[in-house]
Amino acid sequence: NAPTIRVTFVLADNKKKNNDQEEGEGVGEGGSSITKEVDVRLGESMLRGAQRHSIDLEGACEGVCACSTCHLILDSVDLYDSLPEPSEDEEDMLDMAFGLTDTSRLGCQIIATENLDGAIFRLPQATRNFYVDGHIPKPH
Repeated sequence: NAPTIRVTFVLADNKKKNNDQEEGEGVGEGGSSITKEVDVRLGESMLRGAQRHSIDLEGACEGVCACSTCHLILDSVDLYDSLPEPSEDEEDMLDMAFGLTDTSRLGCQIIATENLDGAIFRLPQATRNFYVDGHIPKPH
C-alpha cells in the first residue's frame, strides 16, 4: 500500500461516451468531456497510473520516452512550471505529438510527487503511433 496522490484525467471527447461513465468519473464543462479522478502512487509515472485505472493512455514504447502516445496536456502553466524541465529526448518525442501545446508533457516522464496532488491532465483528441504492427503494450 504505497502512498498516493489524487489526480484528474480529462478524457478526450472521442475517448468515451457519457453513457459509459464509471465510478469516479464526471462530465466536464459543457457535457462533452469525461473526467476521471484516480489515485496514483508516489514515484509512479502518470502513464502507469492512468493505465492501472483503465484510462486510454497508450504508451506504445512501454514508457521509455521513445514515442509520443502518452502525450498529456497539463491544465495550467503553474503545474507545468512545477515539474522538472523536459529532457532533450522528451522534447524530441513531443515534437511528434498530436495537438502539441505549451503545457504538453509525456505521461511516462511525469512522476507522481506530493506537489502534483490535485493536478489535472488532459488527454489530446488523438495520438500518433508509429508502430505498424498494431502492438498495444499492457502495463506490467
